[in-house]
Amino acid sequence: MTSTVQSPYSSEQIAAWLRGLLTIAWADGNFDTQEQEFIASITKNELALGIKWDSLEVITPEELAAVLGKGTPTAENFLRTAVMVAIADGTYSPSEDQVLQQFCQALEQPQNLLEALRHTLERPQQITPTIPSPGLTKHEIAALCPLRDWLDGLDIQDPRVARFLCKMIPSQCPFERDVTLFGRKIVHIPPMCKVNPLYEQLVGLRFRALSYLADKCGEDVSAYI
Repeated sequence: MTSTVQSPYSSEQIAAWLRGLLTIAWADGNFDTQEQEFIASITKNELALGIKWDSLEVITPEELAAVLGKGTPTAENFLRTAVMVAIADGTYSPSEDQVLQQFCQALEQPQNLLEALRHTLERPQQITPTIPSPGLTKHEIAALCPLRDWLDGLDIQDPRVARFLCKMIPSQCPFERDVTLFGRKIVHIPPMCKVNPLYEQLVGLRFRALSYLADKCGEDVSAYI
């Protein structure tokens, strides 16, 4: 899965970049140790061949800034992909927000970039099927517009990052479903495209990553579809 496309990023930068994305992906505790090791193995042995890894563990904000730089376009593009990974599962958790804020501060990126994202922090789910979980207000949705524009500004320039995004972002909107207990419906879960206000940005990013791999790198992307 090697590519002849010239990346503007060094192998050291990509290694730190992917470790940063894995740190975000693992922040909310949705992956147990075995699952973390599995994802790390895919990243190291399949998505980023040719990189010399010292480790594939979580990375500190200071380590990340030392490699990607502070206030640089590289740091900004990393933060865009980090936000996408944080919301890829449909929720933005307090633990993910904490890690992103630490990364944002260390990379010297504007703190207000993530302010609107806090409005989407996961909220307690109701267990009564007749009372839906509270959604975003019109004001909160409008406040996300600058964040949407900022996320859409990400330009895919490296095949290793593109492969990671294609793996981490779902290929299709998960179906809505009912959760039942003893034959009675206790909660209705809507499809992700209806509960994630940044779902269009995720879809657009995944499409650009696929197009980059297929058109620029000449790779077979059938495994990601």
